[in-house]
Amino acid sequence: IAATSRNLEELITSGGFREDLYYRLNVFPIILPELRERKADIVLLAEHFLNKYSTQHKRKINRISTPAVNMMMAYHWPGNVRELENCIERAVLSCTENVIHGYDLPPSLQTAQHNASELSVAPENMEADFNTMVGSFERELIVEALKRNHGNVAAACRTLRVTPRIIHYKIRKLGINPKWYVN
Repeated sequence: IAATSRNLEELITSGGFREDLYYRLNVFPIILPELRERKADIVLLAEHFLNKYSTQHKRKINRISTPAVNMMMAYHWPGNVRELENCIERAVLSCTENVIHGYDLPPSLQTAQHNASELSVAPENMEADFNTMVGSFERELIVEALKRNHGNVAAACRTLRVTPRIIHYKIRKLGINPKWYVN
């Protein structure tokens, strides 16, 4: 497996990369957009890293608060997934409660959230596509209902006024684990 953030086709044209090596490596290309273009993945990855580092550092941190999630969603992630991972590990280490709050996140994320709220960005100027934004909103609603109901899916269904069939479908589709929200 080989990875690069550069456009190899352009480098071949300009003489900056060997064409024979390109064709040797280009067996099964996978193009993965930057994290800022995959907003729906931010929460999934953050929860994964939260579980990983809570276990690794023997901390009992159950969840990430909604304002902290909003800060992560507003941030542009120039360091991609590695930056997100480092951010969550830092938050796990500095967290004094069983919930990661916005003030546990690095100052760069807090500034990004502050600036985004001041700018009042119009929907047509947002980078995420419609399906990504709807998925993020659905996920936030379901996770908040599960948090309020301590992971009880039936109670979350009543809170959201949806059928168990719908919520179970959404939980599977969005990769939500209700057990993470049991207190």
